[in-house]
Amino acid sequence: MALRVRYLLWLWLCLLVLPVSGQEASLLPGTLPDPTPNRHPRDRSVNFGIKGGFTSALFIVSDLMVNGVQIDQVQNNYKIGYFGSLFLRINRGHHFFQPEVSYVVNRCEITFPKPQANDDMTSLASEASVNSSLHSIDIPLLYGYNIIKQGPYGLAIFGGPKLRYLWKQKCDLTFRNFDQQDIRETLYPLNAALTLGVSVTIAPIFFDFRYDIGLHNISKKVTYTSTDNSQLRFHRRDNILSFSLGAFF
Repeated sequence: MALRVRYLLWLWLCLLVLPVSGQEASLLPGTLPDPTPNRHPRDRSVNFGIKGGFTSALFIVSDLMVNGVQIDQVQNNYKIGYFGSLFLRINRGHHFFQPEVSYVVNRCEITFPKPQANDDMTSLASEASVNSSLHSIDIPLLYGYNIIKQGPYGLAIFGGPKLRYLWKQKCDLTFRNFDQQDIRETLYPLNAALTLGVSVTIAPIFFDFRYDIGLHNISKKVTYTSTDNSQLRFHRRDNILSFSLGAFF
């Protein structure tokens, strides 16, 4: 009789433990179940990230006067620049806010037929050029919206203002084949631009394509030495196309 009672008691305990052990069979001893299994890093409320890539700059010349003649058309010779960035992303559902800090090197060269001093536009002219390598610290403040946000995949659009500090000591500006001598261009140290872009995400990796639109002239003044009173005036703003590869943490 006592043996039968012990057997029934053991069977009753097994029936009580079986559902619990079935639910936690996949858990290691001493661990708790994950309420959000397979959670993607982008689903966190805050992300950190790093990215780097390449740029191509386009100078929009609004005012260029050489030897008293207004130059209406210039040729942009694109050169590849580069950049690296750190960013913080604050997620709110499909929306996000993303401040960034970037170190950027933009390169571009413009060329144009140079009119001769005290001559008319029909005269044959040689070619002059302005070569620029601009180093800057950029701070974009972006708002974005995830059109697709499902598992490891995402597609987002974003935009916002960008502040830029030009590092004067690192900038290299070269004027070639001008009649003026000792040409020096002074740039505004602080500039503003508007950034628009699209981002594609696969797991923790993402690709960014963006276009920065310069909002104002970046050339403060041009100084030079001239023996024939020839004039030189140069105003420009820069638009920048960039591609980057980055990762979320």
